[in-house]
Amino acid sequence: MPSRIAATGLSHGARPHADHAARAVERALAAAGLSVARAVLLFLTPHYARHPEAALRAAARAAGCLQVIGATGAGILNEEEWLLDAPGAAAMVFDAPIALTPPMATFGDDDVVLSLCVPTGLSAAWLDVPAIRIGAVSGDLFGQGPFTVWSGSRIAENGRAEARIDGARGSIQASQGVRALTSPIEVAEVHGFDLLRLGNYPALNVLVKSLPIGVREMDRIPLHLIMGGVTFGDPATAIKEGRYRLNHIVAANLNNQSITLSRPLNRGERLFWAMRDTLAAERDMRVSIEQAHDRLGAEPDFALLFPCMGRGPHFYGNTDRDLELLKARFSGLPVLGMYGNGEIGPLDGGNHLYQYSTVFGLFATGSA
Repeated sequence: MPSRIAATGLSHGARPHADHAARAVERALAAAGLSVARAVLLFLTPHYARHPEAALRAAARAAGCLQVIGATGAGILNEEEWLLDAPGAAAMVFDAPIALTPPMATFGDDDVVLSLCVPTGLSAAWLDVPAIRIGAVSGDLFGQGPFTVWSGSRIAENGRAEARIDGARGSIQASQGVRALTSPIEVAEVHGFDLLRLGNYPALNVLVKSLPIGVREMDRIPLHLIMGGVTFGDPATAIKEGRYRLNHIVAANLNNQSITLSRPLNRGERLFWAMRDTLAAERDMRVSIEQAHDRLGAEPDFALLFPCMGRGPHFYGNTDRDLELLKARFSGLPVLGMYGNGEIGPLDGGNHLYQYSTVFGLFATGSA
């Protein structure tokens, strides 16, 4: 059987045994037609977060290489299945020309950098590099940790693991997938994290009037499903083109009709109210896949997929539609990923920490 440059394997069971890591690598090697790997991307479930060392050693032995990079996530996935509740491991092995190269002193604008971190390892300075980052924040189902990332088969003590993806071109895309309730409206008055007025009206008044009737008539408005979208560039096309970052609601203040947001705004920015919705997310993922494919200019050899733990099977109703759509579009494509506490990907010429979104990358060898 001719070898493949990338393939995956997944193993799980009743206990978090190191054998799952070895078995996942062995299955990936068999699928790739390889006896050793040039590099390994390994994701483990939260059950391994306190003591992943044995699993890392097992994966390195099975792969015949020390370049093992990865993290613990709230769940793991490959093109065959996803796993949230049971202990397990998922691995992708690479052969030449693919390499996961430790970071150099500087990055190039076109470099694609696999980027994984624990929550305390995330910083704006780390995100702010010329290269394109793709990855996630180590997570669990409860957001309490512990969290772990590793590189070179060793735990990253600084809470960050990163590697340049060499030997393949990457097309990185984020699917935020919300349903817009309004068009972008100018922020007229703001004080710190409190949004006071949108256009000529109190912010809470604008939000309530934009809600679907069924939601508006609820005893309690589900604020966890509603958020603001802050646009970049031309507001007339920003929503359609995905040029916005989500700003989550912390509280609605009846006394002055203001809304407290998770990030401060500036007067003059444009914000639209949006709501999390499965149909909107699915439509957006379809469009995002096609956009990434068009930019890649070739059929992908492998893909990386990082859905938010709030965007995966719990959101879609015990299925992962993002994974299913990717598999349906590219039959037999090796896919590896994890569910995290946040997704890292490009936005508006920089790198951004997404929430309730899916970041993915399509990769192909050769020229476009």
